[in-house]
Amino acid sequence: SKSRFEAYNRLQSAAVAFGEKLPIPEIVALGGQSDGKSSLLEALLGFQFNVREVEMGTCRPLVLQMVHDPSALDPRCRFQEEDSEEYGSPILSSSAIADTIKSRTDAMLKKTKTAVSSKPIVMRAEYAHCPNLTIIDTPGFVLKAKKGEPESTPEEILSMVRSLASPPHRILLFLQQSSVEWCSSLWLDAIRDIDPTFRRTLIVVSKFDNRLKEFTERWEVDRYLSASGFLGENMQPFFVALPKERTAVSNDEFRKQISQVDSDVKRHLKENVKGGYDEEKYKSRIGFGCLRDYLETELHRRYKEATPSILALLEQRCSEVTDQLNILESKIQAISDVAHLRKSAMLFASSICNHMGALIDGTADPDPEQWGKTTDEEKSESGMGSWPGVISDIKPPNATIRLYGGAAFERVMHEFRCAAYSVQYPTVSREKMSNITLAHAGRGGGRGIAEAAAEIARAAAKSWLAPLLDTACERLAFVLNGKKPGDMDGYVGFHAALRRSYNCFIRDLAKQRKQLIRQQLDSVTSPYSQVCYETDLLYGLGTNSTFSYQTSCPDFSDQENISPVNNNQQTSPGKLLKAAGEAFMTVPETPSPDHLKEQGNFIEGGVRKRHPRVLGENKLLGNQASQNGSKKGSTYNEICSLAEQHFARIREVLVERSVTTALNSGFLTPCREDLMVALGLDLFAVKDEKFMDMFVAPGAIDMLQNERESLLKRQKTLHSCLTEFKLVATSL
Repeated sequence: SKSRFEAYNRLQSAAVAFGEKLPIPEIVALGGQSDGKSSLLEALLGFQFNVREVEMGTCRPLVLQMVHDPSALDPRCRFQEEDSEEYGSPILSSSAIADTIKSRTDAMLKKTKTAVSSKPIVMRAEYAHCPNLTIIDTPGFVLKAKKGEPESTPEEILSMVRSLASPPHRILLFLQQSSVEWCSSLWLDAIRDIDPTFRRTLIVVSKFDNRLKEFTERWEVDRYLSASGFLGENMQPFFVALPKERTAVSNDEFRKQISQVDSDVKRHLKENVKGGYDEEKYKSRIGFGCLRDYLETELHRRYKEATPSILALLEQRCSEVTDQLNILESKIQAISDVAHLRKSAMLFASSICNHMGALIDGTADPDPEQWGKTTDEEKSESGMGSWPGVISDIKPPNATIRLYGGAAFERVMHEFRCAAYSVQYPTVSREKMSNITLAHAGRGGGRGIAEAAAEIARAAAKSWLAPLLDTACERLAFVLNGKKPGDMDGYVGFHAALRRSYNCFIRDLAKQRKQLIRQQLDSVTSPYSQVCYETDLLYGLGTNSTFSYQTSCPDFSDQENISPVNNNQQTSPGKLLKAAGEAFMTVPETPSPDHLKEQGNFIEGGVRKRHPRVLGENKLLGNQASQNGSKKGSTYNEICSLAEQHFARIREVLVERSVTTALNSGFLTPCREDLMVALGLDLFAVKDEKFMDMFVAPGAIDMLQNERESLLKRQKTLHSCLTEFKLVATSL
């Protein structure tokens, strides 16, 4: 029994020193201030240590390890050092114990800048007249903070005590003064919140001698001792009275006073109460001696029951600490081995690049629901809420599905097409048109109006489509982002450098793509480009290509949750292109169909005759428009109509022929083929000193060495405890 108790004491000290969470059976003393917890601890120790009633600073728990040592005729008390399993020198003066507790409490609260601290003070007391018992004394419950304390102190104490009492392996020793009725108990409800059925709660009625004078009949005593109606049938409290005098007496005299009070209480119940009391039922629950024997017996019974599980847990923790130590030693060794670090870092960077390729090609690892983003989330996080110049809300297929990698890239491409076809041709003022038209008219030839319309369309395309192209590049750069965990997770500096290098690579790609597509825009809108005069785009290639794209982009959105109105308003390049074509057919101040028939420019069914492509200098849109201009309406409206058609052709050439291919090949191909080279040149083509800066921060090696020393101490202590428990287990 003694060896088992010593083994648990050492294990408890190790748990406090190293922060181990072990289910060690422990007794936790709870109660309000002035309910007698300190007096009970002194009685259990067998000597007084707070004769001067020093305010010890009850803002930290006190783990009191009592060791019965027949050779210790005088008490020997030692305090465990903070953050260590070692104990300090013995304190022989009993009055110095309270001073030590107070000074340690004040130092900890000053360090943490808090009103209370859950870090316990551990005191080991070896004495011939104390039992083998360990109790955790907690700060007393208070209703109001003392002068100079924060107002939140009562709530903080209650919260800390609850956390200490919540573990199911702890026995709750709840003290309450006898003068308090059960129905008006302030703290009984708090205990019931922690242990609703009182299965692990032991209730002690303190200062029982204050209540004795109220009993005159046996039934009064028995009813009070039973506590029936408040604690349940199975709950049997202990009733304890201790010496009230706080004068300095010898340790022998103090223990005699305790025994004398026990005898006086029982004698009063026998002699001064008519009929006495039910001794057979309540005698074992009255007096300090009965409580001490019960606590010691109960704790040792629980020690014996818990030994097998504690042994198994110790073996597990020893194995875990050994693994942690091996990992730490590998890190320390790796830090000093530059070649090993370079190899590991290159392998990790290669795995990132391979994973990036897998994301582009299509994969479900990592979980899309966690790492993917919807269209709205992409817009919000990228800072690009809407497409420039687009009034309507663009909702591409699969907008509500969380996508990443290649899938998100394709969705942005589709959204770009939708946005491009949603751009309305801008209104041109008569002043601008007059300046352009008259300038072209003075150059001779019959193509003045057509050339003016083409020039206006080119300017509009540059002004309205360029911001769309820039936004597309920014959005595509945003979605090309991925992360894969690996064995380099501990190196924060390397991860930051890798992320920076990758972001620079993507930014450079976006910058290059912007320049490329701007060049393509300049090429398409150049005066030397014949795009404006190609008539086989809007009604031929554009419609077919859009249909082909739609069929290759299935929509996986939850259609059941979309209203019919929203379905009809679904945005797609095909619908926008069709609507655009119909809009381009409508010319302001359009003459009647009969008038058009007279001009030979209208076919039954509503389709305009297709004009041949411009090949010469005299028979084309410009000449024909010039010939028919006086009959159809004003020159302004005619030029607006032609410019609108030219704008649509420029847009379609960009979207269908140039930009889509340039963006796909300009972003995805480099991510597959050039990313590893770029990362390698940036991260690894450097001298060893600069390379090691990514892995070793100032003082990092010293920190790892200190952590290693701490783990070695923990490993040694746990192995020592394991050896002891194996010996204890063999005696069960």
